[in-house]
Amino acid sequence: MADAVAYVEGEVRELIRRSGLDPARHPSGIEALVREAVADYDARSLVSGLPALPNVDDAIKSILDTVAGFGPLQRYLDDPRVEEIWINAPDRVFVARNGIPELTTTILTADEVRDLVERMLRSSGRRVDLSSPFVDAVLPDGSRLHVVIPDITREHWVVNVRKFVAPATHVDDLVSLGTLTRPAATFLEAAVVAGLNILVAGGTQAGKTTLLGCLAAAIPARERVVTCEEVFELKIPVRDIASMQCRQPSLEGTGEVPLRRLVTEALRMRPSRIIVGEVRQAESLDLLIALNSGLPGMCTLHANSAREAITKMCTLPLLAGENVSPKFVVPTVASSVDLVVHIALDYDGVRRVREIVAVPGRVEGDVVETADIFTMRAGRLRRADGFPPHAERFERAGYRLVSLLAQESE
Repeated sequence: MADAVAYVEGEVRELIRRSGLDPARHPSGIEALVREAVADYDARSLVSGLPALPNVDDAIKSILDTVAGFGPLQRYLDDPRVEEIWINAPDRVFVARNGIPELTTTILTADEVRDLVERMLRSSGRRVDLSSPFVDAVLPDGSRLHVVIPDITREHWVVNVRKFVAPATHVDDLVSLGTLTRPAATFLEAAVVAGLNILVAGGTQAGKTTLLGCLAAAIPARERVVTCEEVFELKIPVRDIASMQCRQPSLEGTGEVPLRRLVTEALRMRPSRIIVGEVRQAESLDLLIALNSGLPGMCTLHANSAREAITKMCTLPLLAGENVSPKFVVPTVASSVDLVVHIALDYDGVRRVREIVAVPGRVEGDVVETADIFTMRAGRLRRADGFPPHAERFERAGYRLVSLLAQESE
């Protein structure tokens, strides 16, 4: 079948060249062209010496994947169970299904890897070369692409495609998936409506972005949301939303727009809420200043626990310059961050919220005090004895805080 498919693929490429169709802009036209070419070849093979196609549908799928998709990787992109695809070497292609990694049987060549990356970057307008050996981009389906090339890597191009599977779009979905208990979900939803500042923490692939998107879905419809991200990942079902992403520098080294600039610009766009996809560096200072001015917001952060997330928020702003001191940052974190939600990927592949911690606003000996609201006990998220700050905000939003936290875990 391989020889027959390769023959038809060559014919299809020539037809595409003659027709002037763009596979990215005219997918239906390309599919019709492929189906017609395969049907024509199948008819000719019956009365000639051409090798036959054992399965016409498989041939159509293979040719479409090659000319209009991402070749050998397309089947993993189409598989809803696959969350991430990564290439360590042309013959080492991995996928993660339901949080569990596995080595695939897919074997590529170095040229095929480079060709796939070029096709993936085409719609984003971004590039990867010796002057810019790293690149982040978003594929047309919303998946996130990250590429690193030699000599940063030892020998081969290293590629990661993180699919935006997002089985959850609302906190209720997280309860169904086992990520949250019903009492914890109800509390977090109320905290968002009340306008508390929430920090979502966790490791890589823990589900931080999905959790952040589910929390943001609870933002009241009358509010205007402005989001700032490295690349577009958040999908928030809010009516009034403005989204911005960073831009890499041009070949001349100009035109770069870092995340810190986006946070600053967001404050000029009349936001009711500001959401930062992930804080990693000095942009944490600009976010803290925005939150400290009374603007509600949320963000994600890499950390192994809620306490470590707070500690990290106290140190990242110091990267903004020598004139930024812990004497300013620590009390600002204490007064700006209200809740920290820590989520982790368990060994069984299920993402679970491990703890929800409140920041009452007090500092003792340069250490930000915290209070546990929900903690993991006996493998289940259960109510602790702490309370969140700003009880009056819950009351204004129509919630009785004591009753909200008096719910018993199911």
